[in-house]
Amino acid sequence: MTDRPAQRTPNRQLAALIAEAGFSNAGLARRVDQLGIEHGLDLRYDKTSVTRWLRGQQPRGTTPALIAEVFTRRLGRRLSAQDLGLDACAPVYAGLEFAASPAEAVDIVSGLWRKDTGSQAELRKIAFTPAGLVVPSRDWLIGRPDERVARGEQGVDGAAKAAANAVKPVRVPSQARGPRPAVAGRSGGESVDRLPGQRVTQGDIAALRSVAELFRALDHAYGGGHARQALVRYLEHEVEPMLRGTYSEVTGRRLFAAAADLTRLAGWTSYDIGAHGLAQRYFVQALRLAQAAGDRGYGAYVLVTMSRQAVYLGHGREAVQLARVAQQGAGSNVPATVQALLHAAEARGHGVLGEVRASTSSLARAERALETARPGDEVPHWARFFDEAQLADEFGHCHRDLQQYRAAAQHAERSLQLRGQGYARSRLFCRVVLASARLGLGELEQACVLGAEAAQQAAEMRSARAREYVKDFERRLEPYRDAAPVRGYRERVAALV
Repeated sequence: MTDRPAQRTPNRQLAALIAEAGFSNAGLARRVDQLGIEHGLDLRYDKTSVTRWLRGQQPRGTTPALIAEVFTRRLGRRLSAQDLGLDACAPVYAGLEFAASPAEAVDIVSGLWRKDTGSQAELRKIAFTPAGLVVPSRDWLIGRPDERVARGEQGVDGAAKAAANAVKPVRVPSQARGPRPAVAGRSGGESVDRLPGQRVTQGDIAALRSVAELFRALDHAYGGGHARQALVRYLEHEVEPMLRGTYSEVTGRRLFAAAADLTRLAGWTSYDIGAHGLAQRYFVQALRLAQAAGDRGYGAYVLVTMSRQAVYLGHGREAVQLARVAQQGAGSNVPATVQALLHAAEARGHGVLGEVRASTSSLARAERALETARPGDEVPHWARFFDEAQLADEFGHCHRDLQQYRAAAQHAERSLQLRGQGYARSRLFCRVVLASARLGLGELEQACVLGAEAAQQAAEMRSARAREYVKDFERRLEPYRDAAPVRGYRERVAALV
């Protein structure tokens, strides 16, 4: 890494904090490099680099934010790059922090939304880092609930409230807006124009819920790439002004819950297009918003989502750990459907690791939990997808990963029979699992027919995961590449292209 030309003023702020933290120059450099690895960065700093910083040189890019995070962890208080006498930046890595307060959570996640609307290509290159899962999941599990999230409700008399309600801000389309004013403490003018005093109502929150359902349906049917950027723009231009508006404690909790749901969905669609580092950051921030909402159940669901991404990327151990943290944090009072979902997530992690007994045991717990669910039970909206079809899908995936192909085929067929047509991508995944199971059973011709059907569906979706499922099946076909059914399969797929 190269540094900017030296400034003439020594950095006494950095020197004082190094002394307070008890770091040597080499020790600080080593910690910055290690933190960089957590965020997918290959840094090569040493004690000479730190000496240059102390003399007044400014490190480039994301490094000031990384240095600040090293001191934050060491000293137990939040420090910014400015606190260290370093230039602030808009770090690409930012988003893995688990904020200390709801206000800080809003700052971090809104910065992520704005960055995503303007630097899509750059953000999609960020690497997924398993080490970045540890701190957020731990902080969620052991962190204290936020005592207060309300904004602007106390000390405002009735007349002022009435005036605030009477004057509704006019929303200006984003493309018609002029240059955005910078907010103090932020660099690069990276801020949105505010709607000062906007009072959030239950109608606003109901609208957020409806929008989430719309985007969720689009994702299920057409893939995450279909409307992801529209969702991110909605978060920036509609949700952020609400989070920075005025709301009571009850309304605020519901607002944070709705924001968490939309943010998790933005992460999910990012995951589906293969932007795994970006998705990881969205999931971490959704987890923090869920804590501000006071919704442990939804926080557990976010951890399950993170676990599923870890499974997809082959990090089975991390997937199991995330699922177990979710189970511990949610407790035993969650609905039976949620319990089933949590156990199924753990089973998938064990399946990737090839742990037959542990995976089978978790699947059995999931099955027993779902059997105890009753039609009249109150199930959170985000868990209603987990039904017999989804459980059969989980069984199919696990048995395929464990090379138990007959059981995998039986469960995959059952899932396809039960699953609604609206879940097109899930049906595609299940069809590939069935094709792989048929291949494992030696039924080559039927496997190729199923695989070709899946390839046809994948070609009609904006989903990197769908394409990767098909590619995985094709890798399994390679030992049979000279067989007639495989040649026929390849001809059909070539015609699609």
